Amino acid sequence: MTIKVTKDQVLEASKGMLQKQFYMVHSTPTQGMGPVMENLAVHLDHQCEMERTGVMLAAGPHWTDDESEWLGEGTFVIRARSLAEAREIAAKDPMHAAGARSFKVRPWLINEGGLTVRLSFSDGKFTLE
Repeated sequence: MTIKVTKDQVLEASKGMLQKQFYMVHSTPTQGMGPVMENLAVHLDHQCEMERTGVMLAAGPHWTDDESEWLGEGTFVIRARSLAEAREIAAKDPMHAAGARSFKVRPWLINEGGLTVRLSFSDGKFTLE
């Protein structure tokens, strides 16, 4: 017997936790690495612009399982008001607009976790753990 768990049930069970809605965009090559590499510079510029404007939470490539190479896959996590808006944002990525990669968007509710930031006042340097 399959048990269906609704969004409302998860929200109720995790009441008091962060419950911050984000969207994960998983991106995969459609025609090999040639088109990916041709669009990499404009893709990275676009990613940095989304970071500057507060749309992006995090992004980066996926290595192969032995961590020795990159086959063109990546994931980025964005802020959006809805799944439809997240898909619109993802479609504007130069990799996707050029057809070098396709994408899938999944809603992702962040409840647990944390970041540690250490700031040294004397030299203004910081580390993120």
